[in-house]
Amino acid sequence: MKVLLDTNAYSALRRGQQLVVEQVRRSEEVLLSMIVVGELLFGFRNGSRYEENAQALAAFIEDPHVRLLTLTWDTAGWFGRISAELRKKGRPIPTNDIWIAAHTMEAGADLISSDPHFGHIDGLPWVQFPAV
Repeated sequence: MKVLLDTNAYSALRRGQQLVVEQVRRSEEVLLSMIVVGELLFGFRNGSRYEENAQALAAFIEDPHVRLLTLTWDTAGWFGRISAELRKKGRPIPTNDIWIAAHTMEAGADLISSDPHFGHIDGLPWVQFPAV
């Protein structure tokens, strides 16, 4: 099983949130979208512990079970498909989250996120955990 961590799931993992920790432990591979990395770095820069958080993220990414996903033509295809579907439904979600969902679908992974709007995306394998 592969899991892709949303930004809030990475933060929950760092805080030791049980459901997220269990999902990561059971997975064969943990994926991070570069979109998530950008959101995390933005958050770190707005906090008071940028260096500490950036170093922890870099160490996490170095783990052999963690893989970074960059944008590809296939990712863009998924983005277009998901965006069009959401527009037809009248269910807009943040653009970055559409990219994260596109990476999830492209990789054949389960998305871990506390954001309920991911439930509007048909066929998205999504594990929701309670926001704290």
